[in-house]
Amino acid sequence: MKQCFFCNNGIKTIDYKDIETLVKFIDLHARIAKKRDTTVCSNHQRKLSEAIKRARFLALLPYIAQ
Repeated sequence: MKQCFFCNNGIKTIDYKDIETLVKFIDLHARIAKKRDTTVCSNHQRKLSEAIKRARFLALLPYIAQ
């Protein structure tokens, strides 16, 4: 069974400005990947989705793929 990416790497906070990390957790259609696909724990999945939504609002990430 895979472990949480953030727990394994000791990442305490998920920053919405860290685009390289956030891009790993969105699919080809720019949707937030599901927890079962990313194998991220529940706590980090909630923080991850909030960070992606903030990055979208500030136009750092797209809402839809082109």
